[in-house]
Amino acid sequence: MRISVPTETAPHERRVALAPDSLARLAKGGLEIVVQRGAGARAGFSDESYQKAGATLVDDAASALGGGGIVAKVQPPSPVEIARLEPGTTLISLMQPGRNAEIVAALAARQVTALALELVPRITRAQSMDVLSSQATVAGYKAVLLGAAELDKFMPMLTTAAGNVTPAKVFIIGAGVAGLMAIATARRLGAIVSAFDVRPAAKEQIESLGATAVAADLVAASAEAAGGYARAQTEEEQARTKAALAAHMKEMDLVITTAQIPGKAAPRLVTADTVRSMRSGSVIVDLAAESGGNCELTRADETVHANGVTILGPVNLAASVPFHASQMFGRNVQTLLGILVKEGRVDLSDEVVQAMLVTPAATPEPSAAS
Repeated sequence: MRISVPTETAPHERRVALAPDSLARLAKGGLEIVVQRGAGARAGFSDESYQKAGATLVDDAASALGGGGIVAKVQPPSPVEIARLEPGTTLISLMQPGRNAEIVAALAARQVTALALELVPRITRAQSMDVLSSQATVAGYKAVLLGAAELDKFMPMLTTAAGNVTPAKVFIIGAGVAGLMAIATARRLGAIVSAFDVRPAAKEQIESLGATAVAADLVAASAEAAGGYARAQTEEEQARTKAALAAHMKEMDLVITTAQIPGKAAPRLVTADTVRSMRSGSVIVDLAAESGGNCELTRADETVHANGVTILGPVNLAASVPFHASQMFGRNVQTLLGILVKEGRVDLSDEVVQAMLVTPAATPEPSAAS
């Protein structure tokens, strides 16, 4: 079975679908791995490192995409990339199927079996394949660094010859994977950290990292939906949440928002009035910018200044830490391939694979397997 890794072509994407460490494990398992020259360069992986890991290098995207078998990518394919995929190919990538119906339709028309990495189910045995969680870890870490760079204050408490410096106050909204990593990173930088999440299990997780859980009276067992995600709140619940957050944010220096609901627009939890009530010089980093933003004033991939408050709307933040993000992404893909490839052929029968399938199963041509 051939596994191909092309160079990513999406703007600002620096990751690669398989790093050399994961590729080496797959090659030792008997799989043929083909990598386009330069595919890992922007993530810090040389062509030589791929060769040493057991890959065969090809010169161009047409050779990487057109050989059949399985193609592993990070970002959804472009129309040009789809046209280069042979019928019967299996594609593994982020797909954003809810927003990219035309891509899914084009893949189906091309007779490509497409697996969306966003759809890995939230079950115990699939945790090691969960790309969203691994990349959210990267985003949560980097969000704190972005916020710290914009702040007009130090993060930690300092004792200097010029006197004492008080630590910054950091507030994290949403204590999922990204939020918990943001808490841990802000704590390591010496900030006073508080956090909010409507799910009952989050309070213990927040406090275990040394942060303070805010608005515990808003936590309810019914707030958690299937897979551990927070469900969408009612209008009354949102009003209570917004009021609690607004009261707390008045005293904060850095706010990082991470609240998202799979397949839906991000909940708007921070109003323009709340931003106006914040200290001049404070910063908001909205990790939900790509799905509409948790802050009313957020603009995806832009920096907004309002009433002295800086609001960052970063997109694809994991790609800004491409070395480790690619290693984590690649390990997720490697584990997925362990259940997808059986006896040299693609096996779609596993429940995890079935949950990820976004196009009808294609009939592989004889050249797709070895």
